[in-house]
Amino acid sequence: MKTVYITRRETFNAAHKLYREDWSDEKNLEVFGKCSNKNWHGHNFAIYVTVKGVPNPETGFVINLKDLSDIINDEVIEPLDHKNLNLDVLFLKGIMASTENIAVQVWDRIKTPIEKAGGVLSKIKLVETENNFVEYYGGE
Repeated sequence: MKTVYITRRETFNAAHKLYREDWSDEKNLEVFGKCSNKNWHGHNFAIYVTVKGVPNPETGFVINLKDLSDIINDEVIEPLDHKNLNLDVLFLKGIMASTENIAVQVWDRIKTPIEKAGGVLSKIKLVETENNFVEYYGGE
């Protein structure tokens, strides 16, 4: 059998700001622009989780998409949806709430549950805006 890649898309809404407390407001504005707004800003995020593997000969599945959806909802959507990423999300405490950092933290949360469900996490694509997204493949 051949390796297949399957992707599940989910969405969530969240607010955040990119801001370093150890920098002046002027420096934050220079580096982060409007994203450093003291009153936060929000996004309608889309996350694409790609799992790879050889389809099970009995089911034809790499991973049961219901199981994958449950993992994403439990580990990502529930903790992030309609939250302030800087203030409300424990797994982002002390971490700059950039799209890049969110993708890495999400990977760390879902990798093991996906493996327990029989898949291998291959890629996370986190879309912040129509024009900005991050792809993360694991690793260092």
